[in-house]
Amino acid sequence: MRISRLFIEHDLAEGLLLSLESDAAHYLRNVLRLKKGFLLTVFNGQGGEYAATVHEVHRKAVVLDIGIWRDVDLESPLKIELGLSVSRGERMDVAIQKATELGVAVITPVITEHCVVKLTDERRLQRHQHWQSIVYRACEQCGRNVPPILNITTDLAQWLGGDLPASRIIFEPGKLDTLKSYKKPEGSVSVLIGPEGGFSEQEVVGAETSGFTALGFGPRVVRNETAAIASIAAMQVLWGDMG
Repeated sequence: MRISRLFIEHDLAEGLLLSLESDAAHYLRNVLRLKKGFLLTVFNGQGGEYAATVHEVHRKAVVLDIGIWRDVDLESPLKIELGLSVSRGERMDVAIQKATELGVAVITPVITEHCVVKLTDERRLQRHQHWQSIVYRACEQCGRNVPPILNITTDLAQWLGGDLPASRIIFEPGKLDTLKSYKKPEGSVSVLIGPEGGFSEQEVVGAETSGFTALGFGPRVVRNETAAIASIAAMQVLWGDMG
């Protein structure tokens, strides 16, 4: 039987009796339907994971008995920083979920000229909280114990001006050079994925001025969530820990 994994925003230590309330307790009791004595794995993003046992189940709380710590590290040797143009609804959710499963180290949602989604400051915070939950659930599913950093949505120009890895890639239709011809990054790489309507000419020039190399993505035009998933997987095969 597969042992469930749970991300917990709490200090953990061997021998700790930890009482979980609210959403976490509801998830364990009503979604996973864990009973007293059930085994699970818990982690808090600080590295490694803990064996745990359901100690008690109450109507409003679930108590866990935290067991031994295990030094489990599934992080890729390739640090990928993803600048992901914001798309609508489930498309963005899927891109963030799969990027997490594929081992991305940093995810920054970016607003570009052709984005169809417009976010107020309040809405940016709400979306960040929603996407952060998706990151944690994806880590539970894929076995990662260190969730990727998820930054608050920012404008493209601000992201381009940030402290990014020296190896920088933007994908543009029609470019003949591909990942296969790109020099292997020295441990880290930043990749920029555009919106469904593509980047504006000014944005591409701005990215190239900021040190990004424009590469092609093959003969087919794909949606931005597909581009994110496929490009990350390809980089992990070529330079990371897949394949």
